Amino acid sequence: MTAIRLYDLQVRDDRRPSPFCWRIKYALAHKGLPFDTVPIGLTDIPAIEGGAHKTVPIIDDNGKTVSDSWAIADHLDKAYPDRPPLFASPAERELCRFVEASLFVSAGRSLLMSYVKDVHDHAHERDRAYFRQTREKLLGFTLEELASGRAERLDAARAGFDSVRFTLKGGAPFLAGADPGYADYIVAGFLLWVGSIATAPFLKADDPLLVWLGRVQDLYGGLGRVSPLNAIAA
Repeated sequence: MTAIRLYDLQVRDDRRPSPFCWRIKYALAHKGLPFDTVPIGLTDIPAIEGGAHKTVPIIDDNGKTVSDSWAIADHLDKAYPDRPPLFASPAERELCRFVEASLFVSAGRSLLMSYVKDVHDHAHERDRAYFRQTREKLLGFTLEELASGRAERLDAARAGFDSVRFTLKGGAPFLAGADPGYADYIVAGFLLWVGSIATAPFLKADDPLLVWLGRVQDLYGGLGRVSPLNAIAA
């Protein structure tokens, strides 16, 4: 089988900070599909497929190009029905959408505002001006202003993962149950993004999320430990 090509966001030192690319790497591994990553910077994206796609992840599956993590996941299940499904039913898919939306609402903005300057500082030099301009416009503050108020935002972002902690108290090793599923890959993607660039650890050393995250990182031959990470907890 020809390996699928995945365009994967890269910053300095081969760090991979896209939570959406992380979930697709796990999705490909979940289905047992061979893939190669093509590391790209932010300003490289317009050069892919003639600028047809604005964000990563983007895959090239033997000549078929698909972008957006949800569209890619749907494509993989449709194109490879003989492989383990990412969504066993439409209901499971919608529950995974709920997991994503819940994290965006409860923690996403706080996380982005807390670590956006770290992303900028890790970015390739050629990408920094673009990143600063677009993120400051989006968030309404300079990157330096956002960094100065990080401690309070991190408390709010940690609390935003309480629903994940509560779910894991049920005793199953993964959010999806006895075996890992797309919901696990969504949540792990957020944390691996933070670990890729964070100059201040996000989680406390006794956070129960760490045991679960380590379990997810070890999946598929240690997929979550291949790229460089800073300390996620302290």
